[in-house]
Amino acid sequence: MDVDLQLNTRKDESEVLVHSCAERELAIADWLLSTHPAPAEARREWAENKVVLLPLGTLCSAVRLPARLVHAVADCGDPVDVDAFLDEVLDGGPVVCDPRGPRYYALVPGSMPTTWRDAAEEWGRLGVDCLGPGAYLGVPKVDVVEFDPRTFASYWAVPMPSAGMLCAPLKVARLIAAGKRVLEEDAVAGIEPTYLPASGAR
Repeated sequence: MDVDLQLNTRKDESEVLVHSCAERELAIADWLLSTHPAPAEARREWAENKVVLLPLGTLCSAVRLPARLVHAVADCGDPVDVDAFLDEVLDGGPVVCDPRGPRYYALVPGSMPTTWRDAAEEWGRLGVDCLGPGAYLGVPKVDVVEFDPRTFASYWAVPMPSAGMLCAPLKVARLIAAGKRVLEEDAVAGIEPTYLPASGAR
């Protein structure tokens, strides 16, 4: 293969990759915004504010996880490391982080608040909550994927890999159980969780 042909092939592959990424982000955005009663209005708000309130309980619900639980089981508080940990343990399932909480929201199937009701009642003592019908979540634009220490704005700790792909409820439940165990062990040992979302210090 001559040099010109090689260069053209690489250029074509690069253009396809960029195009596919843009198409995927558009499909994810369309899927998320379809939950809003006025998708066009929500899209404008996204463009202006980088975040929009979307209703839960139809296409997806959310499990709210306090940062102290997530940081305890991840054994760190640095946003980059915690995001990588969540990506791994939830198999790439989407998670929104609200650094001002600080808390995380694992996006799960819309039926989870109903089917996991008994577990959710027990989780409440940990500050965990299953948010479904009647609840809203501030959802960042799909391209807001990094923690910004200047604004503490919500971002995708784990971006949605493709439209409709959500966290598996069992994996979220296992994460909560692991966090509960670590917090209980720390309490017995007299260790106070002191993770700081801005610096990752403990």
